[in-house]
Amino acid sequence: MNYAQVTQEARVVMVEFFATWCPHCQKMMPVVAQIKELIGDEVPVVQLDIDQNQAAAHEARVDGVPTFIIYLNGTEVWRHSGEIDGNDLLAKLQSY
Repeated sequence: MNYAQVTQEARVVMVEFFATWCPHCQKMMPVVAQIKELIGDEVPVVQLDIDQNQAAAHEARVDGVPTFIIYLNGTEVWRHSGEIDGNDLLAKLQSY
């Protein structure tokens, strides 16, 4: 997987770095699933397990999970680490 290609997959892309062993990530899973359902194919939401995608996590400078990054035209425009309210995350994503 080429991380740069993932971030340029569409005009707006959201990437979530998570870990299966992370309790905060587990709490965010249903939130992210609901966001994916609400936005459909409008915005790609890419979920990457840091243990299986160490190179991508390193390239994105991820130092904690979950980490959410929004890319606009391949450029990082927003980042948040830790749990976040689903409505806030959806609103941030829709703002781009």
